[in-house]
Amino acid sequence: MAKKLVGTMKLQVKAGQANPSPPVGPALGQRGINIMEFCKAFNAKTADMEPGAPCPTVISYYQDKSFTMDIKTPPASYYLKKAAKVNSGAKTPSRETVGTITGKQLREIAEAKMVDLSANDVEQAMKIILGSAKSMGIEVK
Repeated sequence: MAKKLVGTMKLQVKAGQANPSPPVGPALGQRGINIMEFCKAFNAKTADMEPGAPCPTVISYYQDKSFTMDIKTPPASYYLKKAAKVNSGAKTPSRETVGTITGKQLREIAEAKMVDLSANDVEQAMKIILGSAKSMGIEVK
């Protein structure tokens, strides 16, 4: 018999740094999910990723207190800020530029995000990432 799905929840957890402290612990605890089991499984799955990279995670939890998780790649803004070596995007993106990245860096980011984007090829993915860069005030040379 199939497990009965109780619900899903979304969390953004840093790769390799899941621990029972807030916001992870209380969010899982109130839904009856074993917090330590989640932390161990999450840290094991994100061990090969860059430590500290924010990972959007979709957690589906079931009536028998078990769960499954789908870990996505870090947001495009994280990659863009890292490539441009800036701490945050522009306050007024259309008027000011906070940093620049190269076309090669844009392609690398698009290839890394390809799994989570609704693009058929890398060229389309690059256009999506380019739009994110423009909205952050990052120029592509």
